[in-house]
Formats: sequence, C-alpha cells, structure tokens
Amino acid sequence: MGPNYGFSMEPDPRFTLANERTFLTWLSTALALSAGGVAMAAVPADVFVPWIRTTLAVVLVSLSALAAGMAYPRWRNIQRALRAQEPLPPPALAAVFGYGVAFVAVAALVLIIVSART
Repeated sequence: MGPNYGFSMEPDPRFTLANERTFLTWLSTALALSAGGVAMAAVPADVFVPWIRTTLAVVLVSLSALAAGMAYPRWRNIQRALRAQEPLPPPALAAVFGYGVAFVAVAALVLIIVSART
C-alpha cells in the first residue's frame, strides 16, 4: 500500500453505511413530523382551540424542516470525521427535537383531556 500523502483514509464500510442509515432516519423523522403537522392543521376547528392547533402544526412542520435541512450536513460532517479518524461531532439538535416533540405531545394531551371534559 502506498503512502497516504495527507489524504484521509477510507473508513470501514460498516461505519459509512451506519451513517447513511442515520441520515435516512433523519429524513424519515422529518416526513413523520411533517405528516403530524398537516394532520394537526386538519383537525376540525371545534375539536381544539384554533390558535393552539395552528401553533402545534407550525411547531411540527418547523421541526420537520429543521430535521430535513440538517440531515445532509450532519451526514457530511460525520463522514468527514470518520475519514479523518477524528471524534464524531455531537448531536447538536437532539435536545431541540426531544423537547420540541415532548412539547407538542404534552400540549396535545392537555387539549385532548380538556376537549373530553366539555
């Protein structure tokens, strides 16, 4: 095998494929969040308070756009780190998605309970 000349090494294909699966999972998550936002927006006006329903739909679709928009840069940064044999970058947006989805879930739960009582 010849000298490296400062170029990065080819990572183990298993790591590259795992990184690709994670990328595709981010896209699947984006699609699910988008579908949830559209579904929330389509809920009849008499079921939930309209402005809250719209807010939840906007949060879900915004999270969807963020997930889709950040999927490729995250894949690229991880691939670059793998090739350079450097530490992987931290999942910077994990907290945003975790808290965002939790917020929507709790708000929807409250709305469901309040709607059932009336």
